[in-house]
Formats: sequence, structure tokens, C-alpha cells
Amino acid sequence: MQPAIEADNLVKNFGRQRAVDGVSLTVPRGAVYGVLGPNGAGKTTTVRMLATLLRPDGGSARVFGHDVVAEPTAVRSLVGVTGQYASVDEDLTATENLVVFSRLLGLGRAESRRRANDLLEEFALTEAASKPLKNFSGGMRRRLDLAASLISTPPLLFLDEPTTGLDPRTRVQMWDTIRRLVSEGTTVLLTTQYLDEADQLCDRIAVIDRGRVIADGTADSLKASVGTSTMTLVIADPGRTEEARVLVSTRLGLDASAATGSGRVTAPMKDASATPDILISLRDIGIDVAEITVAKPSLDEVFMSITGRPDSAAATSEENAA
Repeated sequence: MQPAIEADNLVKNFGRQRAVDGVSLTVPRGAVYGVLGPNGAGKTTTVRMLATLLRPDGGSARVFGHDVVAEPTAVRSLVGVTGQYASVDEDLTATENLVVFSRLLGLGRAESRRRANDLLEEFALTEAASKPLKNFSGGMRRRLDLAASLISTPPLLFLDEPTTGLDPRTRVQMWDTIRRLVSEGTTVLLTTQYLDEADQLCDRIAVIDRGRVIADGTADSLKASVGTSTMTLVIADPGRTEEARVLVSTRLGLDASAATGSGRVTAPMKDASATPDILISLRDIGIDVAEITVAKPSLDEVFMSITGRPDSAAATSEENAA
């Protein structure tokens, strides 16, 4: 089946600054595709080119087979976009904003009103439906902006850092909404700086830094590229820590580490299925384990390994360049 997005070597310059430097992406239909990177990495500029809001200076891109430069009208009929900043009207009420957007998308008066009410309920804005947006908090504006992008339920939805500024409860609600949309057939391209968000939602992730894709894969494959899982044991009798360390090292064929007398033993693991055998071996020699954890590398560690700096490190903002 033809991918939802095929981008090949996209380039965008702002004066002398190259914001996007040869980005290539293939986004399958019916998936959540994450684009992960720090501020200024090129995420927003890439989305704007794919959504026909910016013309590429090089490369090509197709959305459901339609060229974003040659067929922009066809592409726009297939996509919805939520940018980083609310596009709603501050002087209108929440209901009025959604009705205006619905009418612009061709819905009738009654259908526009019904759709507005449904979305206000889904985003917990019913009680504020008749209030002008100038009285809304930043989080409420964000939720309304997201609701507006879902009026037509497009087959492809661009969400550019959709949960920035949302409280934890609303953020989780947004995740549930994204999952529902995908289950109903919508493809989502999601940019985010939240590593846990990418881990929770994305079927595949592209890591962009300095305008280039520097890694691409599932969350698990990206984590595997950093290294093995890590097992940590807390021994009930700290006096037997060294004895436990030697046994774990022998069973795994890898060097475990331990702080003498601490009761804590840490070891890399190529195969987490070896964990039960280690616990049985410790029990056989009378060493009780108070606590055990086996963890894969986190996406934070992936980002650090790939880019050489934490995700919070920011480059020059691409939005300022635009």
C-alpha cells in the first residue's frame, strides 16, 4: 500500500541558515510516526513543507501520492495541521471558533453546531463553551486548537508538539484521542520533545538534529542500538554482595558491578530471559533478593548517545529563522 508520506532529501533555507538539510521520511498509513529532536532541529520546518505551508528549496515529497509542490490543493484536502501556537480567534467563544472552522470546511449550520459540541465535550471544554478565548488559560487554548484540527477527521494529521503546555491529565487525554484516531484509520505525524510521549505513542521514530535525520526505527530498535538491558539486584544481606556479584558475572558471562557492602549488584544483560535462572541460582546458595529490576535503555539515553547531548539542549530556533 502506498505510504501516507514519502519525503526524499527535503531542503529548506532561511537566508544563509539551512533549517532542513536533506530530510527523507517514509510514513506508513495508519501509524503514529514520531519526529523527535531538540528546538531548532528542523521538525517544524519539515512539517510545514509536508503540509504545503512552505515550499521546499530542494528534494521532493508526496502525500498519499500527491506531490506537495505540484498538487498542493489535493494535499491540503487530505491533511489537518495543529501547529505549536493556537490559531483560534481570541474574541470568539469556544463554540463560535469551532463553528467557524466547521463552516469553512463545508459543514452545514446544524452539523457545525453538533460537531462543535462533540469536540468541546471530548476535550473537556463544555463548561467554557460560551466564554471568549481571551479568558482562557494557555492549556485551554491549546485544547481548543487541537479540537479544531479534528473537525474533518482527515486521513493524515500533523501534530506539531501537540501537548506542550498541557497539564498531565489533559496530556493523557490527548494521547487517548490520538490512539482513537489511529484505530479509526487516521495516520498521525507527531513532532515532540517529550521522550516519554514518543515512547508511549509512536510506532516508528525519526530523530532529527541540525536539519538531518540521524536515526530512524521503532522505539525498541533505537534503544537496542544503544546497548543491552541492565539488571539491578538488591541483596537482602549486604554482607553477601560480592558473592552475589561473582555468581551473576559467571552466569551471564559479563562483568557485574557492585559497591562493597551496599547490597546492590548491577549487570548488563544480552538476554533478559536469563533472569529467572539467576534468581534460582542465588536462592540455591541461600542469597535472598530484596528487589530486582530489568530495564532497557530509555529514549533519553538513546538521544544522548546519538546526538551527544540531552534532549533539553537547544539549538538556534528554526522558528526565529522563519
